[in-house]
Amino acid sequence: SMSQNKLVERCERIQLQSAAIARHVDEVLPAKDQGVLSAASAARELVIQRLLLVGKACENEEQRLLERVHAEEERAHQSILTQQVHWTEALHKLGALRTYLVDMITKLDDQGLLRAEQEIFERTEVAEGILEPQESLKLNFNQTCVQSPLLHRLWACAVLCCLTGSQEIHIDEKTLSPHLSLSEDKKTLTFSPKKAKVDLDCPERFDHWPNALATAPFHSGVCAWKVSVEQSCAYKLGVCYSSVPRKGSANEGRLGFNAASWVFSRYDKEFRFLHAGQPQPVELIKAPAEIGVLLDFAGGELLFYDPDSCAILFSHRQAFLEPVYPVFAVAHQSISL
Repeated sequence: SMSQNKLVERCERIQLQSAAIARHVDEVLPAKDQGVLSAASAARELVIQRLLLVGKACENEEQRLLERVHAEEERAHQSILTQQVHWTEALHKLGALRTYLVDMITKLDDQGLLRAEQEIFERTEVAEGILEPQESLKLNFNQTCVQSPLLHRLWACAVLCCLTGSQEIHIDEKTLSPHLSLSEDKKTLTFSPKKAKVDLDCPERFDHWPNALATAPFHSGVCAWKVSVEQSCAYKLGVCYSSVPRKGSANEGRLGFNAASWVFSRYDKEFRFLHAGQPQPVELIKAPAEIGVLLDFAGGELLFYDPDSCAILFSHRQAFLEPVYPVFAVAHQSISL
């Protein structure tokens, strides 16, 4: 009887289990499938709507900036035309005056010159009022007409989003400070307060400050790379010329303290941009976990970007006159390309 009751209970449980599964297959899963279709359709619509809005904003910004470029071009062109008219007239006056003076000298005797002295003085006074041409900013095209926070941010985001599949950057082991170690993939730098035993006579090596360079320089186009910095609270990222000082403990060998390096720096809670020993503070509410470095040779700009917040941390305009290397410094924990 007990065995029979157990079998009956088991059959009832199987029947209930089967009913639950059948209900799940017949009702729940079709409803879930319909829900997925509806959610996917709504998601597609959201993507389209937002991209249309972004596209519209870009079109409006494009039109606004192109109008500003045209207006600035017209202004500069008009200034040049005005200058041409002014100086052409000045040339004509000076030419006429010179002809008059030559005639006076060649045709009049001494007494005639004395009698004409007042007239000559009045005529030559005109020449005194014609000043030498001076360089004027009004005659140049003002590049600030295309400054746009929206375009700047979208451009930086677009460049850094296109890094996948591009040429990878690696750190040059020959440049490595004895305070730094390099991972096997040559992308992670780790700081150690104890110096490693390395060849300090190597000309490429930084022998004191915890610096390192990438293996290859950039010399044209738009270049960008990302660095994970969330493990470190003391680092520097940026670019430098190959002539950057590499030997000795003097301040000149610190990145950003010489004329051959441009870096974004963090030390504890202090963020700065450094070049030629001139620090510029960068006010940040939150320390970035990752920093994008963007270099535009043609535009003459070095930009530091937070991919998480889509915020431009700092932008520096500089005409780079020779190839530059990505450069790094670490004085706490590690950073990774």
